[in-house]
Amino acid sequence: MSVAKDGKSQSVSGKKERRFLSPEKKYQIFLESQSGETPVGEILRHEGIYSTDLARIRNQIKESALGRLSSRPGAKKKSVPLYDYESLKRELEEKERALAEQAVELAILRKRTTGSF
Repeated sequence: MSVAKDGKSQSVSGKKERRFLSPEKKYQIFLESQSGETPVGEILRHEGIYSTDLARIRNQIKESALGRLSSRPGAKKKSVPLYDYESLKRELEEKERALAEQAVELAILRKRTTGSF
């Protein structure tokens, strides 16, 4: 890897290394591009990104905002993994079966104690 005259890192083959922008940086770029104070082309050159990158950032922000705004206030529904769900379902069925057996035994004991057969 070498450093070019402009101070940006380049690989041995001369290609720029891939940069990963933080969510905060993406949001900053989005806000700059929306403000209209600086031409979009200048922002793209300054940040070293392409117009397709900016379009992707705008779409990500739109999807996130719509997802957040569409959620209703209050407690979130908790989801349980399928394996845990199946396990809990089997356990519930076993307990219901045991409760039914005990109800039958209780009915038999009541008949015996009252003396009616």
